[in-house]
Amino acid sequence: MSKKDEVKVIAFLGNNTEFEGKLTFNDAVRIDGTFKGEIESEGMLIVGEAAILHSEIRVSHIIISGEIHGNIVAATRIEIHAPGKVYGNIQAPVVVMEQGAIFEGNCRMEKSGPHAL
Repeated sequence: MSKKDEVKVIAFLGNNTEFEGKLTFNDAVRIDGTFKGEIESEGMLIVGEAAILHSEIRVSHIIISGEIHGNIVAATRIEIHAPGKVYGNIQAPVVVMEQGAIFEGNCRMEKSGPHAL
């Protein structure tokens, strides 16, 4: 990501942080801890390498380097970077998987909003 494309993270759940519930936001959030529940946003979600999420996720853009158990719907883009793991179905117009990433589920690539599923 270039300086021009850098995203301002408005919230951060660090390592050894556990959160359960519903998370909604508009800009960008980074999670490096454990999260259980729903995530809904018109912004970007960044899932760090140490993160473990058990979630249903609806966002605009998601960058995954950690582990997600649950379905993901993204309005614009899903990126799974090594050593990221996704166990669930994904849907987005653009899906990028880096070598070394793990994905077990179904993938739909079509233009749709974040509430399509």
